[in-house]
Amino acid sequence: MIDGASIALAMAILTFPFAVVAFLVQPLLANPDLWRSSGVLLQVEAWSAAILALALPWGLVVLLLMPHATARYAASGRAVDLFDFASSLRSVRRDFAAWNVAVAAIVTAWAIGLACSALFCVGVVPGMFYAILVSAHATATLHAPSADQPAR
Repeated sequence: MIDGASIALAMAILTFPFAVVAFLVQPLLANPDLWRSSGVLLQVEAWSAAILALALPWGLVVLLLMPHATARYAASGRAVDLFDFASSLRSVRRDFAAWNVAVAAIVTAWAIGLACSALFCVGVVPGMFYAILVSAHATATLHAPSADQPAR
């Protein structure tokens, strides 16, 4: 349970600045002349536009920092490894090819998982379960194996 809470905290720290920007941008996008609507629909359109505009930069930041951080945390068991963002950037720079393959697998798995739940009516749970499994496997490939890994 501590492992999940630590990762959730790291994700919350990375998400917080983007959420603040969304709250600041949404009122600017809630312009009736921009959307040609009013009321609740105007608010939905403004929130959707703010979230979609920030989704790509947020996704890039998370994919840059979290795979290596998660791999280090899984190997060491120390929560501080999740928050060493400078080390994550150095790891991406050092082994860009492995990071690129892992991120491609993660993004593809989540796209397939969403497609399974939306297009094929398989359901959200199997689609997300598949995406989480592939993401975990792809992240595990980023950590160099050593002879003295702790058994957890």
